[in-house]
Amino acid sequence: MFPEYRDVQKIAKETVEYIKTEIRPGRSKDIVMYKYREMTEADNEAVAALVRDNLKQFGLDIPGTVYFDDGLDRLSDFYGNNERRYFVVEDEDGKVIGGIGFARFEMLKETAELQKLYLADSAKGSGLGYKLIELIEDKMREAGYKQSYLETHNNLQAAIHIYEKSGYKEIERPKEVGHSTMNRFFLKAL
Repeated sequence: MFPEYRDVQKIAKETVEYIKTEIRPGRSKDIVMYKYREMTEADNEAVAALVRDNLKQFGLDIPGTVYFDDGLDRLSDFYGNNERRYFVVEDEDGKVIGGIGFARFEMLKETAELQKLYLADSAKGSGLGYKLIELIEDKMREAGYKQSYLETHNNLQAAIHIYEKSGYKEIERPKEVGHSTMNRFFLKAL
């Protein structure tokens, strides 16, 4: 009738996991545990606001960016299968403070595109961006991908720094890109 306690724990562990990071890497011993989970329809508004806020801060609230994508307000409709997944990160109060996803990149064989890595200002500088990249690369591998591709913009210098430190190598602009304003392109073997 009711699942045993062990079964309930297993189900909960499968749907919600945690990322451990230092508040100030190298300068503090304070550790923060962030909850992450797969995006649901209830997250659409928070994720869209997070993306738009970040793009606006860096002068990228312009055509040719995800800022104006028709589907941004309904991202959960796009993600949620083995080829395309998106994860959100919550703070201790359950507020969405970040997210990252991937989708098949048709231009290159066995390649996924790392998509929409965005963090709230309160989460920046904590090392969470690196942890999210590790998470999404693991999810890409689980889905069978062999490479990770991403596109970004010169205005996003902190993101470029994180990508390079995470092992991404800059490549020439592919013939087709998802967002025409993007001007930096990276690839990494998984």
